[in-house]
Amino acid sequence: MIENWQHFLLPYQQAVNELKVKLRGMRKQYQEQGEHSPIEFVTGRVKPVDSIKEKMVRRHVQEDRLEQDMQDIAGLRIMCQFVEDIYVVVDQLRQRSDMTILEERDYVTNVKPSGYRSYHIVIEYPVQLVTGEKKILAEIQIRTLAMNFWATIEHSLNYKYQGAFPQELSARLQRAAEAAFKLDNEMSEIREEIKEAQTLFSQRTPTSLPTDSHHEDHTNEED
Repeated sequence: MIENWQHFLLPYQQAVNELKVKLRGMRKQYQEQGEHSPIEFVTGRVKPVDSIKEKMVRRHVQEDRLEQDMQDIAGLRIMCQFVEDIYVVVDQLRQRSDMTILEERDYVTNVKPSGYRSYHIVIEYPVQLVTGEKKILAEIQIRTLAMNFWATIEHSLNYKYQGAFPQELSARLQRAAEAAFKLDNEMSEIREEIKEAQTLFSQRTPTSLPTDSHHEDHTNEED
């Protein structure tokens, strides 16, 4: 029986904090080289205790198997401008030696019936504790800003309807998902123009670009 949740979740919080620094560091490296960064911004969170308990019941996860069977206690989200950027980020993560990819789920190409799109990667990440090294499972979600807008709205509605959406609302959400993806595709068509314009803009007004600090660290779950 987990009696001290704060103690149990401490390594997960450390993993989230370290991964946010590393992923944001990737963005800065692209910027310093004067290149387009496939990473727009990064957020992260540790799943709240109530959400963990609810999911344990819903997914029939035993407490002694929690660390192995719940992959998203530590959650990171990488936001991208273009669909193509998602796969650039995925390739970058595959090349890293400080984490091990255990599973990949491409919901961008293989869209869910609800209309949900995102790329999920489950990693094993080692954190250094005073008691020694501990390997933590974490989930990284990579998506465009348009995908994230849709997913955030759908997640909020899911709380209200507990997944049992009225038929008309479900149809509207699916149409909205397609509209969001159409927006992504349109932006991809003119991405070179956009990237060139953003490079010129950043050279003139470097302090005007958005920073990660403007975004709250909250990562909603889609399962």
